[in-house]
Amino acid sequence: MSQTAFDLLDERTARVLRRLHAEADRQMPRLLVKYLPVLPRLLLGKRVDFKDEHLGFYADKYIPLDREQAAFCYLTLRALGARQVVEFGTSFGVSTIWLAAALRDNGGGKVIGTEMVAAKARRAREHVEEAGLAEYVEIREGDARETLRSIEGEVDFFLNDGFPMLALDILKLVAPRLRQGAVVLTDNVGHFRGNYREYVAYLRDPRNGFRSMTVPFRAGTEYSVRTAASAEPGP
Repeated sequence: MSQTAFDLLDERTARVLRRLHAEADRQMPRLLVKYLPVLPRLLLGKRVDFKDEHLGFYADKYIPLDREQAAFCYLTLRALGARQVVEFGTSFGVSTIWLAAALRDNGGGKVIGTEMVAAKARRAREHVEEAGLAEYVEIREGDARETLRSIEGEVDFFLNDGFPMLALDILKLVAPRLRQGAVVLTDNVGHFRGNYREYVAYLRDPRNGFRSMTVPFRAGTEYSVRTAASAEPGP
């Protein structure tokens, strides 16, 4: 009997996620066309300028984790016994649902999500509610550099999946709350090597309190474990 990522979930949650992932799949051709002009830069590992496109082209785009990536996050949270998760880049709430499902199945907890675009945050809450997981999710609207300044307690898992140019700033903001053994997962470091070069270098420097490697999801996903407190003070 073949198994899919959705088999990890209860039927209500799986039903919502099947639909949302399918909607995201239908957007993929437009995303591919969008990146065609910068494909040479991407292949050469150069930086790509996103400007303020969260208010334009990306305002209605899902761009979630792939199904297998999301299932990997779910199982990681189960293995950690995670109770508190932070997510940078909630978008329409697809990955948020996967994370919240893991916390529910662990016995409880909270996903603190962040989203710049108010319309996306509203839709994300609706999707989370539809999946029956609202009690496990708090979505904060606004610039994550501000909304994530107040986090109480230890963080077990951090999904760093927003715009690449902010990834390092947000990591440094959340890092003081990451417990020893916490996991940081960062999507797209393979596709956008130029944008993530400094970020990956930071995670690979043992002085910053992480051990990190790239795993082969979607051309490169950085998987990092918090091993010690950073010598660099938090903000």
